[in-house]
Amino acid sequence: MPTPVILWVRQDLRLRDQPALVAAAHEASVIPVYILDDDAPGTWRIGAAQRWYLHQALDAFAASLKDKGSRLILRQGDGVTVLKALMKDTGATRIHAIRHYEPWWRKAEEALGDALCLHDGNYLAPVEDITTGAGTQYKVYSSFWKALAEQMPPGDPLPVPHTIPAPEQWPASDTLADWKLLPTQPDWSTGFDIWDAGEDAAHRAVDRFARIADDYDGDRNLPSIEGTARLSPHLHFGEISPRDIWRTIDGRGQGVQTFRKELAWRDFTAGVIVELPDYADANGRPRFDQLRWRSSKSDLTAWQQGRTGYPIVDAGMRQLWTTGWIHNRVRMIVASFLVKHLLIDWREGEKWFWDCLVDADYGNNSVNWQWVAGTGVDSNMFSRIMAPLSQSERFDAAGYIRAFVPELRDVPDAAIHDPEEAGCKPNAYPAKIIGHREARERALAAVKNV
Repeated sequence: MPTPVILWVRQDLRLRDQPALVAAAHEASVIPVYILDDDAPGTWRIGAAQRWYLHQALDAFAASLKDKGSRLILRQGDGVTVLKALMKDTGATRIHAIRHYEPWWRKAEEALGDALCLHDGNYLAPVEDITTGAGTQYKVYSSFWKALAEQMPPGDPLPVPHTIPAPEQWPASDTLADWKLLPTQPDWSTGFDIWDAGEDAAHRAVDRFARIADDYDGDRNLPSIEGTARLSPHLHFGEISPRDIWRTIDGRGQGVQTFRKELAWRDFTAGVIVELPDYADANGRPRFDQLRWRSSKSDLTAWQQGRTGYPIVDAGMRQLWTTGWIHNRVRMIVASFLVKHLLIDWREGEKWFWDCLVDADYGNNSVNWQWVAGTGVDSNMFSRIMAPLSQSERFDAAGYIRAFVPELRDVPDAAIHDPEEAGCKPNAYPAKIIGHREARERALAAVKNV
């Protein structure tokens, strides 16, 4: 029997359109391995909400492998060290894996050297293929999209291998329960039951979204209706590939085109962190290092807990805590509120999202926060300050507010966006932490130093 090969899975927990798996299965018997590596990412080890989802995703992926006569080996520790030990123990001389772009994974891939065979498959196109004339990564999305669109549509997804050859002997494995990924004392994940993890669930979610995709351009901004795709956790953990989604969400309407541009945003943010690997920690525009952020633990806590006195902001932050996810339009509103109304460093919000989001992605999270903050290489201007009260009314958020802020359930639609101004604020609901006009003036004064 030829020596086995190792399939190193990370954020690519699927059998369909999995080029590393296909290559490994054609070469020899396959040992699929997932390593819980909290060492290499350092401060960016996966957060609590991601751990909850990871438990479900690994459980589903292991079941899929079992149906094919294979199994998933679980190990914990530094990824490079664990893989080298597995190679020694099993006699494997080659590792197949899908390429990743987070800085810690790039370092790990380099350290594994010639033993590692990398495949592209987590993005619409290989990130290295979409570059400027100078050979660098794009820092402006509009230019990036134009270049990427010339290479679209992506190729057809690879089918699931008919068989996954098993080795004569399996190496030892941790059990999923050993990792204690699920919260227990207390169990704050009771609202996470809205998520159904796994590859089959991902395809069902895409099929559901395909039926409403034509209306996506308008409905995605309305938090009170189910107008968004809700595919981000499946994409982040690689339970479905972006090109599989592109091919399934077919059509030429504006809704489909808008969605495809947002799907392409993932590719763009991967390019940004390749060019600027410390983007999660450093301003994309260094002149913003001069901005004097406020350090207010009480204000930060009020924002985290959804107790700011701005209903749309509070609903978003409570949705985040309750479900591990937050509506796309509301993400921008709550982020802008933290950075500009409260004048608190965007990195504080980025860290909170990293811990609370089931879909927290290094590239997306850092680029999106810097876009809102105005500190990024391609970002909104800092002086453009979202008005949460008018945003709430404009995008008809009454039902959304009632769903997550029970203190306001009996407030009529006409007043629910700003019950304090309407004179009907319930005693149980906090007063505004700061007035909109006051906050705007303070933010504009602060940015004058930049």
